[in-house]
Amino acid sequence: MELNLNIPSWSDLRFWLPEAILCITFLVALLGDLVVRGRRTWVPFAVSVAGLITAGAYAVAAMNHGLDAGQFQGHTIMGSLMIVDGMAGFFRLLFIFASLVTVLFAWTSEEIMGKRRENKGEFYALTVLLTAAMMVMAEARDLLMLFLSMEAVGLISYVMAGYMRTSLRSSEASLKYVLFGAVSSAIMLYGMSLLYGMTGAMEFDGIRNALISGTVDPFALLVVVVLILAGMSYKIAAVPFHYWCPDVYEGAPTPVSAIFSVGPKAAGFALMIRFFYTTFAAGTDAGTQLVQDINWPLLVAVMSVATMTYGNLVALRQTNVKRMLAYSSIAHVGYLLMGFVLLSSAGLASILFYLLVYTLMNLGAFFYVVAINNHLKSEELSDYVGIGFRAPWAGAMMVIFLASLTGVPPFAGFVGKFYLFTAVLDKQWFWLAIVAALNSVVSLYYYFKVVRAMFLSTPAEGTDMSPLKLHWLQYVVLAMLAIPTLALGLFFEEFKGLADMAIGMMGG
Repeated sequence: MELNLNIPSWSDLRFWLPEAILCITFLVALLGDLVVRGRRTWVPFAVSVAGLITAGAYAVAAMNHGLDAGQFQGHTIMGSLMIVDGMAGFFRLLFIFASLVTVLFAWTSEEIMGKRRENKGEFYALTVLLTAAMMVMAEARDLLMLFLSMEAVGLISYVMAGYMRTSLRSSEASLKYVLFGAVSSAIMLYGMSLLYGMTGAMEFDGIRNALISGTVDPFALLVVVVLILAGMSYKIAAVPFHYWCPDVYEGAPTPVSAIFSVGPKAAGFALMIRFFYTTFAAGTDAGTQLVQDINWPLLVAVMSVATMTYGNLVALRQTNVKRMLAYSSIAHVGYLLMGFVLLSSAGLASILFYLLVYTLMNLGAFFYVVAINNHLKSEELSDYVGIGFRAPWAGAMMVIFLASLTGVPPFAGFVGKFYLFTAVLDKQWFWLAIVAALNSVVSLYYYFKVVRAMFLSTPAEGTDMSPLKLHWLQYVVLAMLAIPTLALGLFFEEFKGLADMAIGMMGG
């Protein structure tokens, strides 16, 4: 029997430079922190910022070169375990941007850089490593790399959730994350082993070819899809695999919650798109028929409705702003799943565009909570009364973020939801679009509860109303998020075209 092995070569590194730079940055930041022994915390911070900017520059250059050459349909690397294509390039830039603004804002956070906090430099090194792991998730094209990349992101996340090790709340968050993560990984691994047993292939295109041959039992395939979807749904916090999300977000440091709310979720969607689209929908008509045989659309549509409805309804009752944003992020996963229902190119492109918009507005909302928590030492809504007048510029930007999260025009969130709704309506899923629209109306109430407390409620007599002095870097980062959130609501064609291109240039 002939054995075919795809051996990785050093030439693969030229397509994998951003990830390699981030891995080196992680090691240098960690070693730098050990050398200075915490006396100069700016060392790992500066190394991380420089590494992220350099990796971002190489990612942009790689994307531009691929577009100019017209050859960005995909390069398989590392023994065909991964692929670098248009979609991978899109997510590279998204992850690097999210991590860079998180690192910059964390420098001003009392939870990360407080006087009593130990091992401050490790946060920056771990954020860089998390970024590299998420990028690998978006590039995986093999079951082995799929599992390894998800576990890498999970292990780093467990450590970051328990970063404040002297805090009982943070330790509890980390433990819950580990327990739920272990169970979901076991479920997904079982589904993957069944899929390998049925198809005899590990690579996604090999699995697709085996399924198209018609030798796989449809019911067995449905069981496999449910098991694998369960594991991936945990990563994106979709109902009913969401239980870890509110407690972990509330217990983890707020900058960590911020990156969790966008990074691993976007990576989870990237992995779901590549796995399900490549395996079950791309290629021939027979591949599309497989999706219909297992009634895939209805399964995802029910999950989408349950996720957005549960997230919004529970968010209504929250009095803690950070926990409210956690349930809000669950609801937005429900909206994103709408674009995933039929695995159409338009639906998948709308997911990518909405992830871009969601990254901007959700990071901005979490970062505002970080800035206010530095002064109030509280995330309770009752303590936000009148806070908008104490930091008016930051308050105005928070209103932009909340309005965009609601989907109010002319902000970017409205355009993102418009494209999602259009993709669903094109496939005549009218009831799903109606449920999503009603959920958006519900979200208006709890988002603007925060706005009302900030600007429209009268503070109690004797309340300190002196101006809050926010760090200049906080204003810079908030503006870096608020301006695009507003601009993308008005000038969105180019970025929507980038999302369309990323899906169109997705390799096998």
